[in-house]
Amino acid sequence: MSSIALGCNSLAADGGRPVRVVIADDEALFRASLRQLMAVPAGVIKDVYGVDVGAGFDVVGEAGTGEDAARIARAVEPDLMLLDLCMPRLSGLDALRELGSCRDRMRIMLLAGSIDRTQLMSAVRLGVRGLVLKDAPTEVLFEAITCVLAGRYWMGQTLVSDLVDMVRPLIQSSASASSLEARLTPREQQVLKMVAAGRTNKEIAGEWAVSEETIKHHLTRMFDKLGATNRVELAMLATQHGLDEAPEAPRSLAVPPPALVASHAMGKAH
Repeated sequence: MSSIALGCNSLAADGGRPVRVVIADDEALFRASLRQLMAVPAGVIKDVYGVDVGAGFDVVGEAGTGEDAARIARAVEPDLMLLDLCMPRLSGLDALRELGSCRDRMRIMLLAGSIDRTQLMSAVRLGVRGLVLKDAPTEVLFEAITCVLAGRYWMGQTLVSDLVDMVRPLIQSSASASSLEARLTPREQQVLKMVAAGRTNKEIAGEWAVSEETIKHHLTRMFDKLGATNRVELAMLATQHGLDEAPEAPRSLAVPPPALVASHAMGKAH
C-alpha cells in the first residue's frame, strides 16, 4: 500500500486524549472487528503492528446504515469516521452528502471491497481523506488512520494511479500555461501552500486571525483561476509547481467583505 502525503497537520490525540471514532458498516461482524481493534491499547498496537497511535481510540458511535451514519456523525461530531462505501438506505457517499458542512469537522476514511474511478473522485470531492480496502492487513489500517489524522491523504497504490490519471489533464494544462505564481495573488499563494500542507479552512483562519469566509473567498477565486474542482487537485498542483511548503503566517489576510461566489454542488470550497 502507498499513500498520497500532502502535509502533516495533526489532529491525533490532542492533549493526550483518545481519538473519538464513529464506525459505520452494514456488516455486523466487520463492525464488531473494527470496534475490537479500536479498543486495543495503544501500547499493544505499537508493539504488535509497529504503529504509534498516540493515546489510542474511543468508539463513540456505530451505524449499520448510511442514514444512521449521517445522523450519528452529526450528533457526536467525531474526530474520525470509518465509513463503509456500500450500505443500505444511503451509500457511504450519499451519507457524506447528507452530512453537508458537518463533514468538514471530522476526518473521514472510506472502507470498501472495491471502488471505481467515478466513486473515487466523488469520495475525494466529498472530503474523504483515506480509502482502505477491506482485505488490507491490520497494520495498513492503523497506518492509514494515523496518516489521515496527521492531515495527509492515504490510498492504495492502484488508487493513487487512478487518481493521478484523472487529474493529470488539469496538471498538464496548468503547467503549459503561465506559472501558478503569475496567476495567483501573493495571498492566494499563501492559502494554496496551507491547503497543500493539509490545513482546513478553520485551521488556516485561526492561525492567521481571519474569518473562515475570508479563506473560502480566496479558495473560490483559486478554483476559478486554476480550473480545479477540489482541494486535492489544488494540493497536487501546488506540489507540481513547488508550492507545497507551508508559509509563515502573514501580518494580515484581511480583504474587503466579498460577494461570495456560490460553492459547487460538491462543496468544493470546504
